[in-house]
Amino acid sequence: MSYNFTVSPDFKPDLISGWFVFNTWLQKQLDSNIHLELHNSFKELSNAIDKQTVDLVYSNPHDISRLVRDEGFLPVAKPKSKPDEAIIATSAESNVNSIEDLSSAISIAQTDAPDVNTIGMIMLEPADLAKDELQFIDCATYVVIAKHLISGDAEVGFFLAEAFNELSGLVQKQLKPLISSKIHMIHHALLVGPKMHDMIEPIQKLLLNMHQEEKGRKILSDLDIADWEIMDYEEAEFMIDLMDTLVT
Repeated sequence: MSYNFTVSPDFKPDLISGWFVFNTWLQKQLDSNIHLELHNSFKELSNAIDKQTVDLVYSNPHDISRLVRDEGFLPVAKPKSKPDEAIIATSAESNVNSIEDLSSAISIAQTDAPDVNTIGMIMLEPADLAKDELQFIDCATYVVIAKHLISGDAEVGFFLAEAFNELSGLVQKQLKPLISSKIHMIHHALLVGPKMHDMIEPIQKLLLNMHQEEKGRKILSDLDIADWEIMDYEEAEFMIDLMDTLVT
């Protein structure tokens, strides 16, 4: 039997090769045929889930709710000490120094990462902005968001904190963070669909032992993951409830 693996499209482009190497390694370790297909957008990923062509996924926090509660996926593992946090930033030359300084009718640059955008909108709430006066600029990457802020095309931008911190020093000098989330309990996770439920324990064992071998450590490094830790169903449900609470 063959399986389809995919990765949430919010990963950094320079990690693409790392995911292909990880997939090849996983196939050999499990002695199974696993095909990695990367999607360019969350819409493409959603369509693949609709068609039930996804069996294994490294998912963002937003999609975990649907995958677990509606599609029968189960959690396997999460990256250790790697929570998903968001930063709202503006141009370094802006007169805005806090969220409360923002006025109505602002433009917001964002990617299509739903978890980052959800957290970003929550952090905007102290500004008491009318949602119907907000203009959103859709960007393909966080670098594009930075360019919109520096050029003055957008007042603020929503960043994954990790992505913001990895911008070049030259770019960061031209930006000014206004607020950063400190949730600590929202993160990506590896999930398996119904066809792979019986493979959860073998996969978990492989992931937990990756760091003990040189090749495994190299693959982890190329994925920007320090190590894996087990994620059980109860933890997944807790995170889903937390996300639901943040949205409402």
